Amino acid sequence: MLSPSASFVQIKFDDILFHENCGDGSFGSVYRARWISQDKEVAVKKLLKIENEAEILSVLSHRNIIQFYGAVVEAPNYGIVTEYASGGSLYDYLSSAESERMDMGQIMTWALCVLAAGMHYLHSEAPVKVIHRDLKSRNVVVTADKVLKICDFGASKFLTHTTHMSLVGTFPWMAPEVIQSLPVSETCDTFSFGVVLWEMLTSEIPFKGLEGLQVAWLVVEKNERLTIPSGCPASFAELMRSCWASEPKDRPMFKQILATLESMSNDSQLPQQCNSFLHNKAEWRCEIEATLERLKKLERDLSTKEQELKEREQRLKMWERKLIEQSSSPALWTCVLQPWLSSGLYVNMQNRQNP
Repeated sequence: MLSPSASFVQIKFDDILFHENCGDGSFGSVYRARWISQDKEVAVKKLLKIENEAEILSVLSHRNIIQFYGAVVEAPNYGIVTEYASGGSLYDYLSSAESERMDMGQIMTWALCVLAAGMHYLHSEAPVKVIHRDLKSRNVVVTADKVLKICDFGASKFLTHTTHMSLVGTFPWMAPEVIQSLPVSETCDTFSFGVVLWEMLTSEIPFKGLEGLQVAWLVVEKNERLTIPSGCPASFAELMRSCWASEPKDRPMFKQILATLESMSNDSQLPQQCNSFLHNKAEWRCEIEATLERLKKLERDLSTKEQELKEREQRLKMWERKLIEQSSSPALWTCVLQPWLSSGLYVNMQNRQNP
């Protein structure tokens, strides 16, 4: 629910002219619209109710955080009104032909000056510290002048020392502790940042072809992570691995990530290494595909074993029912139960139970 102290512009529902649906956010659909009285193009996320997203956005102000204009609070037409980014989501951009022209300079600018800087602001510089909890390429939008902005704070929480979280977010981007609904710190966003960086470097979909719960099982139970191709520059590979550490305390804070990226940007050899990697996708894409096939087989094998165990359990239950049904039969007593009860095995079992 909204805090009594929440302060933001309340926009009339009939002051919004809705256009096309341009995506889905957490807990609501997003539309391109016009704020009539301000003659401004905006994005509106329709909601079933206004909770903490408006309150969070109302206290944030950063070049790389989506600008919040206000909220519609007239039941049942609730909505969050923000600036509109005409370039769509980073996810869509990375799936487009335009992404084929990405080079190390663009990746570094977006990772350093946008994502890491924006997340560092949320964790360390905002009036109230915020854990995003659902950082992913679909929740980063691209403006007309190619600036990235972090958006969709529907899953976010104000940060306390440790915050217990319900299960929200999208499994391929989620840290193990978020998947398990354990208490979390801001480094759950570090894990997600590592996945977005992987997306920018590979233009691939994380854990493509695997269902969400399959990914959750692989990440938590099998400690699996996205494949870092062998040709990936070592500094990028090391940064991603550190972001994906199983223990939250072992992951870097965004202040450290910013320092690491700054150091990488001063490496004169890195641009050539990175651009060579980006232009030789055909050589390393097969490594990612091979890992996906291995993970799918692992999951199939598990499903097969589970099915075999279920069938065995069913057979045992059927056999047990038959024994119960026949338990009053003298033939069963004579042929089966009496010999077994008088056997040395039964006596030995009784002795072990009653030492």
